[in-house]
Amino acid sequence: MTKLREECGIFGIFDTEEASVLTTLGLHSLQHRGQEGAGIVTYDGKKFYNIRKKGLVGDNFNNSEILSLLPGRNAIGHVRYSTTGESKSENLQPLFANLSVGGFACAHNGNLTNTHSLKKDLVSKGAIFQTSSDTELILQLVARSRQKKLINKLIDALNKIKGAYSLVILTNKKLIGVKDPFGIRPLVLGSLNGSYVLASETCALDIIGAKYVRDIENGEIISIEKNHIQSFKPFKKLNERPCIFERIYFASPDSIIDGKTVYTYRKKLGEQLAIENKIDADVVVPIPDSGVSAAIGFSQKSNISFELGIIRSHYVGRTFIEPTQNIRQLGVKLKHSVNRSCIKNKRVILIDDSIVRGTTANKIVKMVYEAGAKEVHLGITCPPIKYPDFYGIDTPKHKELMASNYTLEEMTKIVGASSLFFLSLKGTYIAMGYKKRNNSNPQFSDHCFTGDYPINVEEIQNFKNELFD
Repeated sequence: MTKLREECGIFGIFDTEEASVLTTLGLHSLQHRGQEGAGIVTYDGKKFYNIRKKGLVGDNFNNSEILSLLPGRNAIGHVRYSTTGESKSENLQPLFANLSVGGFACAHNGNLTNTHSLKKDLVSKGAIFQTSSDTELILQLVARSRQKKLINKLIDALNKIKGAYSLVILTNKKLIGVKDPFGIRPLVLGSLNGSYVLASETCALDIIGAKYVRDIENGEIISIEKNHIQSFKPFKKLNERPCIFERIYFASPDSIIDGKTVYTYRKKLGEQLAIENKIDADVVVPIPDSGVSAAIGFSQKSNISFELGIIRSHYVGRTFIEPTQNIRQLGVKLKHSVNRSCIKNKRVILIDDSIVRGTTANKIVKMVYEAGAKEVHLGITCPPIKYPDFYGIDTPKHKELMASNYTLEEMTKIVGASSLFFLSLKGTYIAMGYKKRNNSNPQFSDHCFTGDYPINVEEIQNFKNELFD
């Protein structure tokens, strides 16, 4: 893996016509959060229907025939990239089970950090797991709770799990949304002609014409029934720590977070990078598509011309570059081509949002030099990623992260650039609208830069080391 992998996207809608169609549209807009598989569960008042498919939403939920197999006015959906559990069909979500209190379908964005110990305990007591997904653990815990009411069963289960999670849950009577006590993973509430919608991002509301109502708060459970919505806050109140990578990398540029588009945040990141780094160059070029917004900001603040010097092909899928090592080595050229007229005999500043192992950066820098660039400087609009993530982002282990193992001078040589420069942590917070990071009460979960994990990760860290070492 040379870039950070998206987590997952979740969507739910309650009491509306063509719920499955609207859910499909919502998942389309969240496709950037996961391209491995997609699923939809609906309920028609009598029966639950569940279709889960590997691949893209548009390849699997693209005609009236398949959507006719998903009747009902209530639906939830999920797009997936696996962070816990293998890439197998049985791990696709939403997961569904018939419980003593009725049907229970769940879609999860995030990652639980105490899955291993909880599963081990449940299996010793006779539990049978059908998947390797940590989402199934939630279903098992809800099913085994001795509480009488469903909402109390859910709270009982959530009190046993640790980690980052946003959930959408569909039952016989309710659509439920949940955000973990730190609010690491996102979840928003919208409305559409009197019906309520839950989604990972506001872009999923926009595509169906729904209005944004508010964000689900950290540690909040929203229970939606016909003409009725309730809020529960059963957890100890904690300071919110949303994942900073939503603004830097994951969220769609047109999604709104705290009243601003993600595009605006990324432009500010580029502007701040230009303020901190004065580079004498002729042209600013984004590494597409992730670096475009920031490169515009960098160009405008530095008064250096912006050009689309690298063109990305949107028609190369992952499967095409998997079969042989020779093809894998050509992967960057298959996805990116250099616009030589913008590059030749120029001093180029490349802008991207992150760097993980450095292998892709090295290949792109080399391509730009081969196109005739005199100098190639690489600017990254976030601090060096020195620590792995365990909350729903698929990052390499500590020893595989370039910034964990090399000095800036060594990294510059690895990527082959004339210079390599990162945005400072302080500058990152300034771009987000803060004067600086409040070390006693950080505004974000920025653990990939600082190692400051808001939720203990020792168990999952040890388990992954045992699994892969």
